[in-house]
Amino acid sequence: MPSNKTPFRFGEKIRSVRERKGYTLKVVAQAAGVSESLVSQIERNRVSPAIDTLLALADALEIDLEYLFAEYRRERPVRLIRADERRKIDESDILYEEIVRPVEDDGAHAIESYYITIPPGAETKRGSYGHLGREFGIVTEGTAELHYETKIYPLTKGDSISFSATAPHTLVNKSGETFRALWVVTPPQRFS
Repeated sequence: MPSNKTPFRFGEKIRSVRERKGYTLKVVAQAAGVSESLVSQIERNRVSPAIDTLLALADALEIDLEYLFAEYRRERPVRLIRADERRKIDESDILYEEIVRPVEDDGAHAIESYYITIPPGAETKRGSYGHLGREFGIVTEGTAELHYETKIYPLTKGDSISFSATAPHTLVNKSGETFRALWVVTPPQRFS
């Protein structure tokens, strides 16, 4: 898959400033404590400078670092899902309401999060064989049991739980009231 990252290319800016000031490669190299050859390669974007080299060149040329990095400032996306715009999945009367949408750009850091609502007497099915990743949940309403491998963990309002999702696991609501929890899964499983 091709990378959509913009390479850091400082060369043109460094050369432009150096020429505007009338400095030779030799003068800049000596002031920065590097070789002329290295400065030339950096200016032609043949090599990417180490940060200490870049700082030394910026100092030698009296370049503001903001000038060098100006086009690399970027907006970090904020993802907002309005309460009335949540995607929902209904599996055997168990409702999943998406509150964090997994995004491909997140790569290894991708997560999904949803509210899970389990009516009395129902249980989840999808994790009964396990899957790669981890899960975390916090109970917001009611009681249930997490059946994990051969153990049972009772859950009540306010409890939180996390576990490796590779082992078989199900949430079982044996009570007479609705169970609701905020659930986080990585990597994404349900909504991806």
